[in-house]
Amino acid sequence: MSLQVEKITRDNQLKSAFWIREQVFVLEQEVDPKEEYDEFESISKHFLACLDDKPVGTARWRVTSNGIKLERFAVLKEARGKGVGQALVAAVLEDIGGNPDTKGKIKYLHAQLTAVPLYSKFGFEKIGESFEECNIWHYKMQLA
Repeated sequence: MSLQVEKITRDNQLKSAFWIREQVFVLEQEVDPKEEYDEFESISKHFLACLDDKPVGTARWRVTSNGIKLERFAVLKEARGKGVGQALVAAVLEDIGGNPDTKGKIKYLHAQLTAVPLYSKFGFEKIGESFEECNIWHYKMQLA
């Protein structure tokens, strides 16, 4: 099994990423499409994970007024438990680390409760109480 994560540079890759987000967030988790796609798509750095050349996961990051926000981590059901999420987090953190605009900025995310253990493996810690976003419970997490 071959797992690759790359930064999206082509339109067809971005279409695959949006399709994955549609499957995971809109169809599976019933997030309103108006909430899923936002004005930050064009300024975000997007990533695509492929298992044996098949697109199965995606994520993005962007600079905000609060720091660097990692977001939209999605892995298709059939690819879960195969290291795709970990590979995405690692690739996103590596890309952030190599970007001069991110130096000294806080890295944070809004983690769905089921994903908290994944982000904890990378040193993210829960900040504050859980909260609801798009009818899904989350914790704000920050890289220690």
